[in-house]
Amino acid sequence: MSTNATWNRIQGNWKQVAGSIHQQWGRLTHDDVAQIDGKRERLLGKIQERYGIAEEEANKQINDWEGQVKF
Repeated sequence: MSTNATWNRIQGNWKQVAGSIHQQWGRLTHDDVAQIDGKRERLLGKIQERYGIAEEEANKQINDWEGQVKF
């Protein structure tokens, strides 16, 4: 499945995958996850902000997580 198709499924099931977000990135608050609202770019920015990592690393983490997320 392509990344866009995967992310479309993630967006559509955001409330269901929120728990997985918290498991993967424990520093993200419930408010952070609510603000992200299924938007990949917002998730990217929040991960960079909370963990103090570069965009490239945050993208890698998101890509790895996308491959593991269960619907």
